[in-house]
Amino acid sequence: MKFIDEATIEVRAGDGGNGCVSFRREKYIPRGGPDGGDGGNGGSVYLEADGGINTLIDFRHARKFIAERGGNGKGGNCTGKSGEDLIVKVPVGTIVHEDETGELIGDLIRDGERLLVARGGFHGLGNARYKSSTNRSPRQSKPGTPGEKRQLHLEMKLLADVGLLGMPNAGKSTLISAVSAARPRVADYPFTTLYPNLGVVRASSHRSFVMADIPGLIEGAAEGAGLGFQFLKHLSRTHLLLHLLDMGPLCDPVADAKTIVAELQRYDAGLAARDRWLVLNKTDLIPEADRKQRCREVVKALGWSGPVFEISALSHTGTHALVQAVMDFVEHRKRLEAAAEDG
Repeated sequence: MKFIDEATIEVRAGDGGNGCVSFRREKYIPRGGPDGGDGGNGGSVYLEADGGINTLIDFRHARKFIAERGGNGKGGNCTGKSGEDLIVKVPVGTIVHEDETGELIGDLIRDGERLLVARGGFHGLGNARYKSSTNRSPRQSKPGTPGEKRQLHLEMKLLADVGLLGMPNAGKSTLISAVSAARPRVADYPFTTLYPNLGVVRASSHRSFVMADIPGLIEGAAEGAGLGFQFLKHLSRTHLLLHLLDMGPLCDPVADAKTIVAELQRYDAGLAARDRWLVLNKTDLIPEADRKQRCREVVKALGWSGPVFEISALSHTGTHALVQAVMDFVEHRKRLEAAAEDG
């Protein structure tokens, strides 16, 4: 399955209805005067975040969205019908840019949130609007204004609290399947993960966080090599990055870690500076007598001073302690953000 996380669509609001030129014509009422009604407003186009949608794949085929035009005014001071607004459903986490200029229009991060992307045209005026003491038989009206037309670039970013970072086959998919109900594809060859996976990790009955399994990075990913580049942006919403290192005997975890950090810095220095924990995975492949020493050597070689966790995602060794620590961190960050919003 191909993960569709970008799309370009055209939206067009409805034109306003035209005003009407009409005069009252009834028996026994001579010179009844102008009675042309106004047109109706054109419908606007809104994007609405829907938690039930998780990709932009529907926009591969449906690319044009046009709201209803306002009705024209009629005689008898009848106003034209206003056009219906058009609501286009998009996934939660969709960022909307003007396609030509790149201007940010909005960011839909909550279920049910709406964003106006094309405003409907204003109604035209009927000739009844122009009557006066000096102009008793106006024959002029005003047409409705055209609705806005825009080309939009949609980009979806996963809404996850924690992102898994690492080289292909570092064990990210195995870890997310071990700690959540997600069942990503797992195999013993690189690039098993072809699109991001989300898993809800429950630390206890009422405490949980969302973890994202991002496709592995390789050297040159920031320039477009491999599969990781197009998904690096998904990490930007996370509170914490878990940097998984393959501690298997045939791997060089120090070189792998330096490659990942270099790609992060190349892509986004702010992302590279985000909170990141080191997770030494596949420690069960190291003889028990050498395990602690091997892990210490890797941490020392990296000059790492942050949190370090030694786990085996396959056997679930150490995963419980990792989940509890991550849960505490996420809750703390959310409390700080809530306090900042309250002022």
